[in-house]
Amino acid sequence: MQRLVTAGQMQELDRRATAEHEIPGLTLMENAGRAVVEFTENHVGKLAGTQPLVVCGKGNNGGDGFVVARHLHNRSVGVTVHLLAPRHKIRGDALINLEIIERMKLNIRQAKPDELDFSGSDLLVDAMLGTGLEGAVREPYLTAIRAVNAAAKPALIGAAGKPVLAIDIPSGLDANTGAILGECVRATRTATFALPKVGFTRGRGTEMTGTVTVVDIGVPRELLQ
Repeated sequence: MQRLVTAGQMQELDRRATAEHEIPGLTLMENAGRAVVEFTENHVGKLAGTQPLVVCGKGNNGGDGFVVARHLHNRSVGVTVHLLAPRHKIRGDALINLEIIERMKLNIRQAKPDELDFSGSDLLVDAMLGTGLEGAVREPYLTAIRAVNAAAKPALIGAAGKPVLAIDIPSGLDANTGAILGECVRATRTATFALPKVGFTRGRGTEMTGTVTVVDIGVPRELLQ
């Protein structure tokens, strides 16, 4: 049976991977984004001809989303990035990956959350909030989460909603308790990093994560054990 980790334990794994094994955080982020795209190819379906939309926050979860967008673009997929935070608030490894996709001239939009346009997209990628979320979801993420869920829900009986892929954890889900922190993305699938989170099996976790698949981001096996 695969071990479950809390948000704090996952943060400690990341810290030890960097401190003890000298794996840069930028490398872990790169591995995470690439693994999500490979997972999408293998489990969601062919990417050719699709129009994914990646909704990104300002933290490392958003940084993972920028890497996802780059690898989708490199596969000739017409990807769009919705950046929810002001650009000047992006920092660290996330900023490095944002600058890369800017230089690549990807389609990056910075619309207000109530102006998010999902009409031309056939796959929504949730890269807004990660496992470190504490307290109730605030704006602009509150409105953005509601917009993603509305786009995922069929407008008519018998119609198909847009599938939602959550990166690591559905935005708004407590990684420890499975509680919904005000609002939460209802994912079709969740590609989680290294190990599944405790909250996936508690509270409303199972309801919000959809099908969970663990993807390898290069955390040393000795640490995972």
